Formats: sequence, C-alpha cells, structure tokens
Amino acid sequence: MRTLTLGRTGRQVSEVGFGAWQIGGDWGSVDEDAAMATLHAAADAGVTFFDTADVYGDGRSERLVGRLRRERPEITVATKMGRRLDQVVANYSPENFRAWNDRSRENLGMETLDLVQLHCPPTDLYYAPEVFDGLEAMVAEGRIAAYGVSVERVEEALKAIEYPNVQTVQIIFNAFRQRPAGVFLREAAARGVGVIVRVPLASGLLSGKYTAETTFGADDHRTFNRRGESFDVGETFAGVPYEVGLDAVEELRPVVREGATMAQFALRWILMHDAVSTVIPGARNAEQAQANVAAASLAPLDASTMEHVAAVYEQRIAPYVHQRW
Repeated sequence: MRTLTLGRTGRQVSEVGFGAWQIGGDWGSVDEDAAMATLHAAADAGVTFFDTADVYGDGRSERLVGRLRRERPEITVATKMGRRLDQVVANYSPENFRAWNDRSRENLGMETLDLVQLHCPPTDLYYAPEVFDGLEAMVAEGRIAAYGVSVERVEEALKAIEYPNVQTVQIIFNAFRQRPAGVFLREAAARGVGVIVRVPLASGLLSGKYTAETTFGADDHRTFNRRGESFDVGETFAGVPYEVGLDAVEELRPVVREGATMAQFALRWILMHDAVSTVIPGARNAEQAQANVAAASLAPLDASTMEHVAAVYEQRIAPYVHQRW
C-alpha cells in the first residue's frame, strides 16, 4: 500500500485509512473487544491514518482510537468537532472550541491533536473568517497541529480552501457521488490541500452485499436517516435512493475483475484520482478491515472500466445527487 502526503501537513499516511464512525455508534452495536480487534487488524495491515469524531458514540470512538494510538504512537489520528451543539455559526466560538478540544484530548490521550476538522458545519460558517482565526489560535497554543474541514457540499469545499491554512478537506466521493472529481479535486491539488474521502462505499451500497430484502437495525442510520431525519441525507447511502443504488450496483458488477470484491473495486476507483490523499472506509470486524486494505493492491482500472462507471453514474445516479451536493 502506498504512503501519500496529507496535503501541506507533511504527514505521510496510508492511502487506505480507517473511518471510525462505525465502531462508535449509528451503525448498530459493536462490542468493544471486537472494535479493538478491528482497529488492530487495520494497523497490522498497514493503515496509518485513523479518522474519528467527538460525537461518534459520544466519545466512545475517540477513546477506542486513543487506546490504539497509545500502542501505536506512529499513527496519525484525525478527529472532528462541532456537532455537540445546535448548528449555528455562533456556536463555533473560541470558548466552545477549547471545551470540545479538551474533551477530545482527554478521550484520545493526546496533548496536541494531529488534525482537527470542523464537522460539517453550516454553510454560512465558511464566510466567517473569525472562525478560522479561532482555529489559528488553537494551533498557536499547541492544542492542535493542523486543522481542516469536513464538508457536505462541493461549494463548501471550494470556499474552505480559500483560507490559506485549511490543510485538509474531508468530502464524500465515490462512484455514486462523482461531482468532486470536477473542479474541487483539481483546485485542492493546485493548493496543496489534502483530500480525505469518506463514505467511499455509500454506506455499504457499493459493497454489493445488499438486496431489496436487507434490513438494518433501528439504531443504524441506514434505517433512521434514510430521509435525512437526523442529519444530512447525503451521509446515508450517499444520498442515493436505496433501490436506485441496488440497480446501479448490478450494472457495475460486470466490470469488477475476478478475484476482487465489489467493495474493493469501489475503493480502487477512488484511488484512481491522484488528488486523493487517503480514503477512510469503516469496518465492523478484522476481515473487513483487511479486505479494505487489499483494495490498494488491485491493478489500476483501465479506461473502458472508468468509462463504464461514468456512464452508470450519469444514467442512473446523477439525477438524484449531482446538483444537491
């Protein structure tokens, strides 16, 4: 697996990272021992970038990742803040930043956090320079080494990278959410901004394992957020109607190479884009974590395969998502 530079942070990170939302909450219950086994399997397979957030399991995910960090101090840990209060710009204040930061530092067992990202804040925040001044102060105080943003929309990402010290942007990008491959990836690369790709498998749709009969637990966001009842609907199945996504997966299946899974194919598609620094699939067990890493060893996809994916997106998916995010 390649190691890539995470924007101007200078940090070297694995091109396949680990998204720790799944081990924190909103995906059904995960036993703590199983969660740690999953984290260990990812690290043993070469993953050096782990992404979490203060609200994942109300700190549970951070605490688990913190345990791993104490064992493997060489890994890079990114966390997120901002979703503990109502989503208004006024709540992104220096006082709240420090309170959230203190909590995350305690959970993770780190004096200086490697990377802190604003967690999908309201669009108006990107037009408030004082918010980013507050993040600068946190760097100056040694609370954080670098900061970035996690966004819902391409327009938010483009606005964010106008601020010269925004080091990373985390964004949804996959075969069912292709709009970032236009202007954003090009601009991020030109400015030296690291790109962290989340929701790479469209909440499992692109694993190819689901059917119309598949059900999810009541505490799984794939049940309770299908229409955006709790947070942006684009975070659940990448905003694609479930049945539409199932049909599109079947159209992709013929171009998945023998010996690869649909999930590995979907991850390899993302890694075909040079502006991507790391992709952060989640995992619920060691086998999934290891399979995700194996995607990095797949041969590059050829032009005809990339064209097929583009055609499926344009015909099946784009009308539902392209203009929304």
